[in-house]
Amino acid sequence: MRIISGIYKGRQIATTSGPGYRPATLKVREALFSMLEARGVTWPEARVLDLFAGSGSLAFEALSRGAATACVVEKNRRAAGSISKTARSLGLDRGQFQVVTGDVQRFLHRPVTTRYDVVFVDPPYGQGVLLPALETLTSSGWLAPEAFVVAEVEAQLNPGPNTPAGLVMEVDRLYGQTRICIWQAQ
Repeated sequence: MRIISGIYKGRQIATTSGPGYRPATLKVREALFSMLEARGVTWPEARVLDLFAGSGSLAFEALSRGAATACVVEKNRRAAGSISKTARSLGLDRGQFQVVTGDVQRFLHRPVTTRYDVVFVDPPYGQGVLLPALETLTSSGWLAPEAFVVAEVEAQLNPGPNTPAGLVMEVDRLYGQTRICIWQAQ
């Protein structure tokens, strides 16, 4: 898998294979970043959080486009190691990029140290962890004013009717077996 745009365009992203790992396809990443930019995301000012990061492809894409900082949270140690490998190959330093190896809910229950402008949530399919993550994000103060929250979930999951207070759905689109939802914090 490669980064599709920006200063790291064409650079390789280390990936992990195994059950539940499905890096965002080129088509989905292109569409997702186009939708965010059309809604006014200014990458050089953006602080990015990538939950259930997998390969970290969404955080790396954001950094390539100029995001100020990114933090990725991934429970699987092997996947987190691959993310760290990619970060080293890109020359990212700890002030710009952080990898947290651990459970997303535990991370979100920590004291808030940074409020994020863009949050990617790409949970494992069929485990019912999207809505709890969204609820904790909104209730714990992780979101900057007018932040965007992006979820990549299975097509049959429709989180719209259950959106936590404080988030307004902007986008709900299907890409084959993938649903992309974008909310904006109010």
